[in-house]
Amino acid sequence: MRRAHLLSAAVLLLCTACSSSPDGDSGEGAKEAVDHAAAVRAAIGRTSADSARVDEKIELQSADSPTAYVFTITGAFDLAGDTGRLSVELEESGMAPVEEVFVGDTVYVRGSRAVEEGKWASALRSEALTRYFLRAPLNDPEHLLRQMKAMQQVSNEGQEQVNDAPAVHYRGTIDHATATLRMTAETKQGLDGLREKLGDDMPSTRTCGSMGRGAPYRPDCPTSVV
Repeated sequence: MRRAHLLSAAVLLLCTACSSSPDGDSGEGAKEAVDHAAAVRAAIGRTSADSARVDEKIELQSADSPTAYVFTITGAFDLAGDTGRLSVELEESGMAPVEEVFVGDTVYVRGSRAVEEGKWASALRSEALTRYFLRAPLNDPEHLLRQMKAMQQVSNEGQEQVNDAPAVHYRGTIDHATATLRMTAETKQGLDGLREKLGDDMPSTRTCGSMGRGAPYRPDCPTSVV
């Protein structure tokens, strides 16, 4: 079976007081954006009906701390069958990786600090929430695909090589509702307050790409929240 590759996040929160408006685009530029968005959605649609290898790296760092926490997430996922197994490791922590097994709407977890050593716990995938901006609840790859599928103002950033295969790199914005999808009330409240101060959605960008036969990937880049 052909496997797509979902590589690590390229997420940048730009805390500025204004965002670019599609109203300023020329008709030709707007048409290009629509075409690029369609290419991304088509690639995601094909991968959602197939299986994928997950290789993800997430860097979390707050504005008031010099410490960066780097998580690596690896595994395989049958997106069509809603099953998969992931290993989540906090680099340089000395802790054993957390294991996650996805079976339909249930996620089994072992190795988390919230779970007794050597035991498995379970959670409902559809009810899981994330406490971090632009991080998927329970590291669910389908959540990431859902956010990328909703990208707007998509641009083609050029070609590159991914795992020795040619790929096209796309960049686009996501709106506030998409950025805060499945987020805890506490974290969402803080972002809602920042949004009110800015007077508009916080400009947030995601990047993704399309490689061999249209399978999507996510180019390697840290996540920053400022």
